[in-house]
Amino acid sequence: MERKLPVGIQGFVKLRTDNFLYVDKTEFIYRLVHNNVPYFLSRPRRFGKSLLLSTMKAYWEGKKELFHGLTIEKLEADNSDAWKEYPVFYFDFNGTNYNEEGALEKKLSFILQGLEDYYHVEKKENSLSERFVNLLKTANESTGLRCVVLVDEYDKPLLDVVDNIDIQEHNKSVFKGFFSNLKSCDEYIQFIFITGVSKFHKVSIFSDLNQLRDISLDEDYAALCGLTEKEIRESFEPEIKVLADKQEMTEDECLAALKKYYDGYHFHQTGEGVYNPYSVLSALFSKDFGAYWFETGTPTFLIKNIKESNFDLRKFTDRTIYTNESVLKDYTGDTLDIVPLLYQTGYLTIADFDRTDREYTLSFPNEEVKYGFMQSLMPEYVRNCGSGSGLDIFTLRRYVKNGDLDNIKNVLTGLFANITYTLDSDPFEHYFQAVIYLVFTLLGQYAICEMHTFNGRIDCVLESAKYIYIFEFKRDDSADSALKQIEDNGYALPFKADPRKLFKIGVAFNSEKRMLSDWKVCE
Repeated sequence: MERKLPVGIQGFVKLRTDNFLYVDKTEFIYRLVHNNVPYFLSRPRRFGKSLLLSTMKAYWEGKKELFHGLTIEKLEADNSDAWKEYPVFYFDFNGTNYNEEGALEKKLSFILQGLEDYYHVEKKENSLSERFVNLLKTANESTGLRCVVLVDEYDKPLLDVVDNIDIQEHNKSVFKGFFSNLKSCDEYIQFIFITGVSKFHKVSIFSDLNQLRDISLDEDYAALCGLTEKEIRESFEPEIKVLADKQEMTEDECLAALKKYYDGYHFHQTGEGVYNPYSVLSALFSKDFGAYWFETGTPTFLIKNIKESNFDLRKFTDRTIYTNESVLKDYTGDTLDIVPLLYQTGYLTIADFDRTDREYTLSFPNEEVKYGFMQSLMPEYVRNCGSGSGLDIFTLRRYVKNGDLDNIKNVLTGLFANITYTLDSDPFEHYFQAVIYLVFTLLGQYAICEMHTFNGRIDCVLESAKYIYIFEFKRDDSADSALKQIEDNGYALPFKADPRKLFKIGVAFNSEKRMLSDWKVCE
């Protein structure tokens, strides 16, 4: 009988009562709940934040039976104060479209109404913040216990309207009036835990709760969300065996593939790395490797901002994106600096750390993110490049494998002719370089961009089973000049003993006419 994998299951009660597999994270929860300070945690979407808060909710509600056999049951064994039924205020901002005016107020009112009914509080025509304060006091007085406040995806009402500044500022104002009460009502509150994808520094949750502890970059909680390699090996051994058999792999090869596609996230410079939990569980469930996290959607504003800010796409893979801790933790929403948002949303992760300068290096965490992100960017730079267009990566890949030089040229000519360049004030070179980078990166294992040799740096090398292609690109120059650079710098020498057929290709691009203007091949 197949075990039940919790793909998309965000409720702890359902997970435990319906016998889904659960990777035990309760030791982390034990540490958090016994340190009575307010917490904030930023993690990418689909990383287990909702399940984490649902587990905390069950703990604070005293549902001891759900924790049978888990670590926290043993840790609380001698604690006579454990498993009391605290009043829990659970604010879940998922599942609502906040683009409509007044949507946030309606959501808050709906949540408060449920709590007012539960605690038999008569609803008065008070403001949302006054109703909240009244509930905190009433719950504390009626139970004799202080309240627990759990806030899931607090930033969704802000990220949903990132392109509508008026609504976003309005929602920030609503939050300020509502959550500023957390500080003034401290005597009624036992525990606060807030999650989100991004930390909007100017939101009152962070400015008013000056004692809020942000554990997003805390080494002790680096593996709080996500799956470690140890957890995967210990918890999913039967499922890994099935996946390996289905993919005609050994179990070691299967584990290596899971690591290649879904591992690589680091939320502290020396903290334990984690895999994307949604993608791993989906792969084990579907018995196949896929871009599962990416299929749940990429924020369009991220793609748009990258293009509009003329961000050098080559930085994504050459490890030249540098930043510091304050940038990683904060995103104000009113800046063109998209690096912190790319980190917080999971498209970049910590790759290295310079202790002397306290400087982080960021990069893609894994191949699912790398190729999914590049695939999402491609239509922003090139029109009509989708599947079946003849200008798509899949078609080009076949031509590369078959040594079809004429059609390789035709695809590149068509791609450059369809560059979505519209503003004369924009540096056209950026678009030209971006398309070259995107095309050859998306060719995957066949391509090495800007390969270093003893005497220079090759623009691109493509390798298939039978062929090697050395490309040199020139803008507003000649293909002969490009070929001369290949020869003068000895770019072909590293492949001299290789039995595959080698093509040296010079490509010239005319920026005024915005087209591929010259192409020459030397074998």
